Amino acid sequence: MIDTVQNVSSLSLTSGLGSITKDMSVTGTQSQQGITPGMQTGMSFTQVLGGMATDAMNNVKQAEFMSFEGIKGTANTREVVDAVMAAEQSLQTALAFRDKIVNAYLEITKMQI
Repeated sequence: MIDTVQNVSSLSLTSGLGSITKDMSVTGTQSQQGITPGMQTGMSFTQVLGGMATDAMNNVKQAEFMSFEGIKGTANTREVVDAVMAAEQSLQTALAFRDKIVNAYLEITKMQI
């Protein structure tokens, strides 16, 4: 799944995260654990989240398009249902991920320094 995530710089409107997106080099401890330099993708957290958001948005657009095609009669019911179910699954995943991030943020703010 993570291999299919693409770099989406248009979604990264935050300029302060530019220093975070630098590629990480492979250290000796990683090479000892069986990770070779060719296996590391070097994708940042921002890129992964941007790719996931783009995939969810594309699924919703595809479901909308297939719904209109179904209304016009050019798509069968199964295609429409499959597209809508994929969009619903993407949306539920995005909401669950958002909830986890908000909960983690609230836990961090409750910590005493």
